[in-house]
Amino acid sequence: MKKFILISIGVLTLNLLTNNAMAQSSNSHYNSDTLCIVWTSGDPDVALKMVFMYANTAKKNRWFNEVELIVWGPSAKLASENKEIQETLVKMVENGVKIEACKACADQYGVSQNLKSLGIEVKYMGKPLTEILKSNKKLMTF
Repeated sequence: MKKFILISIGVLTLNLLTNNAMAQSSNSHYNSDTLCIVWTSGDPDVALKMVFMYANTAKKNRWFNEVELIVWGPSAKLASENKEIQETLVKMVENGVKIEACKACADQYGVSQNLKSLGIEVKYMGKPLTEILKSNKKLMTF
């Protein structure tokens, strides 16, 4: 009988720890109610007619609590050159979409300052992207 009680307590403890870990995970900033979009395309139609449209609508309609847009690669150059893209990015920031750009990419194109002037946070994104991939956040790429 003592073996049975010890086993039961062990299973109960394990279940309590598992449930506690799940509760902590669901309360963290890596919850499943965050949408992350990695935008790499240098095509303005992809940006305006897909990436920005969905990101803005998802934020406006509260389909996700948080919407994050990551500017990566050729999209950094496009964002620094195209006025319509710039105006839309500024509106997205005003609407609560969090926008970050990969510093390594932006520096390669020489556009880090241009992106910062649009209200975009420019930082190294390798580690943050890895954390997103390991989290419960939803990830889309374009």
